[in-house]
Amino acid sequence: MIVYFFASDKIRNVLIFITGLLFYAWGEPFYVCLMLLSTAIDYTAGRLMAKYDDDNKKRKICLIVSVCMNVGLLAIFKYSDFLIDSFNGVFGTSITNPVVLVNKALNSLYPFGLNEKRVELPIGISFYTFQSMSYTIDLYLRNIKVQKSFLNFASYVSLFPQIVAGPIVRYEDVANELESRTVNIAKISAGIGLFVKGLAKKVLLANNIGMVWTQIKAMDYSTISVATAWLGIIAFAFQIYFDFSGYSDMATGLGKMLGFEFPKNFDHPYISKSISEFWRRWHITLGSWFRSYVYIPLGGNRNGNFKTYRNLFITWALTGLWHGASWNFILWGLFFGVLIIIERLGFGKILEKLPSAVSMLYTFVMVLFGWVLFDTDTLADAGRYYAAMFGAGGSLVDSYARYTIASNAVMLTLCILISGGLGSRLISFCEEKNKRASAVAGVAVKIGGLLICTAYLVGATYNPFLYFRF
Repeated sequence: MIVYFFASDKIRNVLIFITGLLFYAWGEPFYVCLMLLSTAIDYTAGRLMAKYDDDNKKRKICLIVSVCMNVGLLAIFKYSDFLIDSFNGVFGTSITNPVVLVNKALNSLYPFGLNEKRVELPIGISFYTFQSMSYTIDLYLRNIKVQKSFLNFASYVSLFPQIVAGPIVRYEDVANELESRTVNIAKISAGIGLFVKGLAKKVLLANNIGMVWTQIKAMDYSTISVATAWLGIIAFAFQIYFDFSGYSDMATGLGKMLGFEFPKNFDHPYISKSISEFWRRWHITLGSWFRSYVYIPLGGNRNGNFKTYRNLFITWALTGLWHGASWNFILWGLFFGVLIIIERLGFGKILEKLPSAVSMLYTFVMVLFGWVLFDTDTLADAGRYYAAMFGAGGSLVDSYARYTIASNAVMLTLCILISGGLGSRLISFCEEKNKRASAVAGVAVKIGGLLICTAYLVGATYNPFLYFRF
């Protein structure tokens, strides 16, 4: 960081590119080549678009190659197992994924350690392919200027703070900062604050409340009580929120320390009063990506209600598929798409007239139903879990639920209050009362928070990274 602070912008980009490759290779030593391939093809497509600026046919060919390459990578490494397994299941065949055969051949030449039974999902492939693809699409639409420097473009794709878990940073978000950016003590301090905030969300909140869901998820759903079932999915709701928003805060903080301003990715989604509002507050950069590159190109809401609802249906099916290669994810996306269509048909106006507590409760419960689809392994598992939530286990409250609620009461209370924005409001209140004292207290909180999180990580054995699988 010291070298980066005093370096020129060009040297800074060299450092970002190298550290990005090393960071990614630490977790994916072989599949780093996929990221470099995506980078090279999209950079080349961009340069060719600029070269043939007056030939729209050639520009379109460049765009098609870029999009097909990126979607192709996702299709091969994320969806091929799902598609082949579905085909085998329907037609009773036993087709082997060609990628698995390639893995076997490569391992015979050199011990790469590639999986010879299933196709492994490269870490963060859904994030960096979407980022890289946004560059060529925006360039084709003439929303941005071509990036002539391969180093600058490669630095953008390999920007390590958010390469594996978001937020999804479009090229236009950081185009100017790739050329020249300011790094000073104020930005570094603010970045450290955001990083520690995100780390605390992940380590102290997500990990602890997540253990409740891990225990309940492993149970026999036909025997658990209603209270246990609802407690489990509520715990997961808080786990995934603090887990993913924690990543985003850490990424934004690291980006700020490096001189970049990443877009906001979460805005207290669990205080939403409708599903439409929830998705304006949850994973904001993904929603913006699908709106800009799928929903609006399909026609958006410009061609009547039927086509609007069709476009929403397609967009949400793809949103679900983006998260994972299973019918659970597809139905999860369609579930929210249908709810948003229902709100557009008039239910949204009813929600606006209801007391805030009622509309917030409705939204939270619908989101919980969605999370069941999201984090159960199969549709059958989801069905059994829904049944448990409504009494199929035979009891309303059992001893496990009583004990778990009592032993996690403080953690559950913290999750509710912090997800509702209490921390942000408390910080604003303190700054209004006494800026100097709040600044001193802020430094103490940053140091204390970092020490506590580090101590927890040293002794912890439970530390899942939920969004790395996407």
